[in-house]
Amino acid sequence: MSEHGAQYNVLFLGSGNAARSVLAECILNREGHANFRAYSAGVQAHVELDPHAVELLRQMNFNIDGLRPKAWTELTGDNAPAFDFVFTLSEDAVLLPRSAWRGRPVFAHWNIPDPAWVGGNEAEVQLAYADAFRMLSNRIGILVNLRLHAFDRPMIQRQVDGIGKGLAAAAPAA
Repeated sequence: MSEHGAQYNVLFLGSGNAARSVLAECILNREGHANFRAYSAGVQAHVELDPHAVELLRQMNFNIDGLRPKAWTELTGDNAPAFDFVFTLSEDAVLLPRSAWRGRPVFAHWNIPDPAWVGGNEAEVQLAYADAFRMLSNRIGILVNLRLHAFDRPMIQRQVDGIGKGLAAAAPAA
């Protein structure tokens, strides 16, 4: 499927590119580093990363050097990577024009509740971030273990849609 090299380019789109999409970018770049290159952006990029997301990534020993919120438009145009996959993590990201990205990406919606909207005490807030991380990690774990090279485009679409709906992958993993 990857039409431009050995790695699949993946874009995670969130609302502000401060928490969920950044978590996903870091997870995929670690878990799928051999076959995937992850990017993230937001519909309306925040000025800085969410401090709870940053703390969680640090606790999990992720490299966050150079990580920053980006507007979705930064990853469009002739100088942008050609994407194989675009995953939307928020309802507002679904509304972005699919024609904006180079390549012929497969699109899927992996709705993840925004932990930044969780109220309560610090333990409840940290739990919301940990839960978002867990959901993303589980979904990304399934993605990186799919034998994508063995699937046609419709099968890949069914697989990534199923992952987003919390369904186990229907086809054998690598």
